[in-house]
Amino acid sequence: MLKYALLGFLNYLSASGYDLKQLMDVSTSNFWHAKQSQIYTTLKKLEGEGMVVSHVEPQESRPNRRVYQITEAGQAHLREWLDQPLMVIEPRKETLLLKLFFSAQLDPQAILTQLRLQRNLHQADLEKYQTATRDVISQFAASTDMADDAQLWEAARRFGELYEEMFIRWLDETIALVEGWEA
Repeated sequence: MLKYALLGFLNYLSASGYDLKQLMDVSTSNFWHAKQSQIYTTLKKLEGEGMVVSHVEPQESRPNRRVYQITEAGQAHLREWLDQPLMVIEPRKETLLLKLFFSAQLDPQAILTQLRLQRNLHQADLEKYQTATRDVISQFAASTDMADDAQLWEAARRFGELYEEMFIRWLDETIALVEGWEA
């Protein structure tokens, strides 16, 4: 799936692997993310498949950077993938839920510590979606003529915001449940 995320970004603009990582961090990270090393490995594979081409841009005070551009074959491959309907709900993996499921024998304070830590992390993500991610989408939309794209980016951002609000609500309920054990 990472290849489609990279092709999608490159369909908008030419970029280096570093640039693509930065774009993902401020846009798709609520539903799709990758490590820098995965991005470079996937770009190399895409180039080998003829989906992208690259060239080296010299830089004065930094190492040269390799910039990637989508090819017509890459655009066709992306379009084919976008046209395929999703016929199933993909299963989720939630490590916190797995740990919680088996945690009844732990000291309630240990469970509460884990839940409160997760609440803080989800609160930070919620704030990111409400500020930085929203700002990036607004700035990019204002500087281009991609109003339809920006509306769909906003819909994806809103999913992240609603997901975090739901997760925080669930964490608050679960914290109250475990606190009730101590009463």
